[in-house]
Amino acid sequence: MTVISRVVLSRVVLRLAAAAAVACAISQSSFALDYPTKTIRLVVGVAAGGANDTVARLLAQTLSERLGQPVVVENRPGAGGNIGLEAVVNAPPDGYTALFATSANALSVAFYDKANVNFARDIAPVTSLVRGPLIMAVNPSFPARTIPEFIAYAKANPGKINMASAGIGNTTHVAGELFMMLTGTKFTHVPYRGGAPAVTDLISGQVQVYFDGVSGSLDHVRSGRLRALGVTTAERADVLPSVPSIAEFVPGYEAGGWYGIGVPRNVPAEVVDKLNREINASLADPNLKTRLADIGYATSGSSPAEFGSMIAREVEKWAKVAKSAGLATAN
Repeated sequence: MTVISRVVLSRVVLRLAAAAAVACAISQSSFALDYPTKTIRLVVGVAAGGANDTVARLLAQTLSERLGQPVVVENRPGAGGNIGLEAVVNAPPDGYTALFATSANALSVAFYDKANVNFARDIAPVTSLVRGPLIMAVNPSFPARTIPEFIAYAKANPGKINMASAGIGNTTHVAGELFMMLTGTKFTHVPYRGGAPAVTDLISGQVQVYFDGVSGSLDHVRSGRLRALGVTTAERADVLPSVPSIAEFVPGYEAGGWYGIGVPRNVPAEVVDKLNREINASLADPNLKTRLADIGYATSGSSPAEFGSMIAREVEKWAKVAKSAGLATAN
């Protein structure tokens, strides 16, 4: 082949590559403009019936109306949320499979460091949804009626307070670990297979304290079956305005539960942006805001970048708590 022929061939190859790149970009843009054209799966990493599932289904209903396509909740519980996470990570990166992300996913990075998937690495953030407090709840017969009284009792009775959680590495677990770390107290951790049995044993007096999601214990607090000593967010919660935040007595304490939406890492940016716009618009819907407020959650919404920054902060924070508490990695 002559030098001239090689030059011509090289130019042809470059033109074909450029044309293919343009065609690919046009194809992706067209795909994003048409999206969605079919059902979207919203994967929830816990069993049906809990607070996560309730919020996911409320969002799915409003989002379906905005997108003009069904948004179907699919429960994939297990392994601290990693079974649901893996289902999303391994799905085609086309925007038709999304993760209902929770604070438990950020915790799983510390507790499941040898897992096949990694929430912070493998999921592209779309937007935050809501943030809500946990309630530090005790049985009404418990002698302490305030946070300072509880701390004093715990220090006088080390290891004699049983702390329930909805499972090892769950938000309800590490919220208690953070409390112990900042107050110098020590509880005996009693993990349950979910929040409902933990609440049942707290009401019956089998355990003494539980850092429960607001939607799980709110009705029991209002009815007097449980006593709320504090809420875990930095500020007081609108649904329990007379209950102090733990931070009022324990500086630096904060452990709210949060939910958001993520998709597989390589979903086109145009699709991520469209989902972000439509989900944030859904969160602004007065009916959805009211229904979420009724169960103790304030809507947030964010850009993908803002949600990504929040995830990074959460992963770093809870990794430090897990290390300080000497919690074994579960793999």
